[in-house]
Amino acid sequence: SSPSAVRATDTLRLALPIVKAPAMALPTFSMEEVAKHNTKEDCWVVLYGKAYDLTKFGKVHPGGAALIFDNAGKEATAIFDPIHPKDIMEKLLKPSLTMGTVDPATIKPEHIAQLPKKEEKKKAPKKSAGPAAEVDDFVFVKPPLAAMLNCFDFESVARETMESQAWGYYSSGGDDEITLRDNHMAFQRITMRPRILVNVRDINLTTSFLGVPASLPLYFTATALGKLAHQDGEVAIVRAAAKAGVPYMLPTLSSYTLDEMLAARAPGQLLFSQLYVNPERGRTEEYVKKLEAAGVKALFVTVDAPQLGRREKDMRNKFTQQGSDVQGDSEDDGEVDRSQGATRAISSYIDPGLCWDDVPWLKSITKMKVLLKGVQCGEDAVMAFKAGLDGAVLSNHGGRQLDTCRSGVEVLPEVMDALKEAGCKREDFAVFVDGGIRRGADIFKAVALGASGVGVGRPVLYSLASYGEKGIVRMVHMLQDELTMVMRLSGCPTVASITNEHVITRNLADHIVPLPADHLTMGTYMPLLPAARM
Repeated sequence: SSPSAVRATDTLRLALPIVKAPAMALPTFSMEEVAKHNTKEDCWVVLYGKAYDLTKFGKVHPGGAALIFDNAGKEATAIFDPIHPKDIMEKLLKPSLTMGTVDPATIKPEHIAQLPKKEEKKKAPKKSAGPAAEVDDFVFVKPPLAAMLNCFDFESVARETMESQAWGYYSSGGDDEITLRDNHMAFQRITMRPRILVNVRDINLTTSFLGVPASLPLYFTATALGKLAHQDGEVAIVRAAAKAGVPYMLPTLSSYTLDEMLAARAPGQLLFSQLYVNPERGRTEEYVKKLEAAGVKALFVTVDAPQLGRREKDMRNKFTQQGSDVQGDSEDDGEVDRSQGATRAISSYIDPGLCWDDVPWLKSITKMKVLLKGVQCGEDAVMAFKAGLDGAVLSNHGGRQLDTCRSGVEVLPEVMDALKEAGCKREDFAVFVDGGIRRGADIFKAVALGASGVGVGRPVLYSLASYGEKGIVRMVHMLQDELTMVMRLSGCPTVASITNEHVITRNLADHIVPLPADHLTMGTYMPLLPAARM
């Protein structure tokens, strides 16, 4: 996939289907006419045979103005298609910005925007044992799939095989990435308390949540831009979820259309869906009705992203790789504030005014179960329960939003205590955790503390990027093997037999507890670098 246009879809794909206006005949242009609109003050771009006026949008494009203005007056489908679904422009732009169709017979080779050249991977630093020592360049050779032993193995392979801008988008966290790292480290502050002499000859990992069976207490959570990992993107994730026997939460920010993702389902496969609420509620209602008609079982409303966090790895990649004179001049003159541009653009498609008063409306537009994704304290979980919602995901958006907030698993005991005090029974309100799950033991610990299941995001993307659909299935099988071992060694033959008596959380909220070095985490984590060291 192309490294261009990564942050573009942070804006583009957040748009939900709109109510279509009566069809009007569009004028037809020659490509020569379109090519005249080739400046940042007058910027037309051709996609899938239609010309769009992107003059205003380009200035607030979260991926940088260069990605729009460098292709002004050109046919840019080849650059656009590897990342975005085909119908995104009709969903996003006002009808007045669709200028017309383009006569394909008039398109010449010079009118077609060229894909950026594939970047060469940086070679490992040369090692020297002295003046006479031979120095060889290290060239990465992808190991076979069978060599993958844990989730960190997939992450290390993905880092070497993905294009750097796509890697930066997936791996980045908010600000100093403290929460990003603590999402996993928090599980290591929970210690095991195994029981002995329990009959664990047979271990049963299966469970169900929200009416959907699962081969283990795990689901694939919604993650953006699947094509950045692999050309098959979300379609491959749907297929892998069916093979692994776990639910998949369809993302709003997908690279494929909703219809394409739904068409990839296996017979009888059940899905969840994630939702960003649009300021134009009619768009949201139409999208939700389409999900419900397709048999989607539950709706997870994202509530932790009224504004995008500052993800500096991703931002740094954009700046160092743009290299556009057009954008450089604008930014030097102070005309383009990309961070504010992203904020303005996002607020057009995610409603920052969404509040508790909107919950009755959310419940009224669907018969699906409705949950909040992004709850981070006990009080909000109780409010969701009292509002009649069906559950909550304790999540900090993968450490990509508010830095130094707590991990989902650290919030979990507080939430379970608050819900119990409010008179909530576990079967009436499902609690899930996502963020930082990399081991079967992490799943065990979350379930022990009250979670119905856990969501995994980056491990799905990294295994997809490394080995495609087969990689995802192997990743799940590894987690199943690990969880089987942990359950057997802890004296828990079934998921229902896992309780809070099997773990010790005394140090969970104490962030100064010394820990042994986690070499797998630190060996795959890529630290932030200041500009002078890039």
